[in-house]
Amino acid sequence: MAVTDDAILRVKEMIVSGELKPGDRLPREADLAERLGLSRNSLREAVKALSLVRVLDVRQGDGTYVSSLRADDLLGALSFVLDLHRGEDSVLEVLQVRRILEPAAAAMAAQRIDLDEVLKLRALCDAAEQAKSVEELVEHDLEFHRAIAQCSGNAYLAQLLDTLAGPTVRVRIWRGITQSNAVDRTVAEHRAIVDALAAHQPELARSWSTVHVAGVEQWLSDLA
Repeated sequence: MAVTDDAILRVKEMIVSGELKPGDRLPREADLAERLGLSRNSLREAVKALSLVRVLDVRQGDGTYVSSLRADDLLGALSFVLDLHRGEDSVLEVLQVRRILEPAAAAMAAQRIDLDEVLKLRALCDAAEQAKSVEELVEHDLEFHRAIAQCSGNAYLAQLLDTLAGPTVRVRIWRGITQSNAVDRTVAEHRAIVDALAAHQPELARSWSTVHVAGVEQWLSDLA
């Protein structure tokens, strides 16, 4: 494993230094292994590992290429990891991360959001109030938070939050919210966030977003 880790670091250094750029094809395995002073087997394992996290793209019969290295491609691999960790402790830790990042995204969005985006968010609040099932509530909730993150103007932040969204966990949370008759309060918090965004008040948007995510976190913590 230590040899493979070394091989991964060597390839990573080539990418970070700019020697290999997005879309570049890696040299032949034998040539690259000799150049880096690695065995072909360790290089092969490194390539396999880097392809799993979408840094490299292995094309059968064509060679190995550096991926686009776009945020959505690289962070997409994180969703696979998160799907494997859905216990109470893991879910709470993800919510803690959301409590840090979502308010920041809301504050950034408040400085950039336009009227059409505000109207879209208000429409999602209306749709949530009319939802007939938990699945509909989850769909509107996902789209609501995704839209705010996209309004932040930071593609990495938006993709990271989308990856942390966890539709499966949201179904469970919304089911609990509906059973405790807290849907109206939750939608009211959404509307308060939108009002702050529409008024272009970053700190107010940050505060309401913090209250909103912290409330969900507290609710889930009480169940644990």
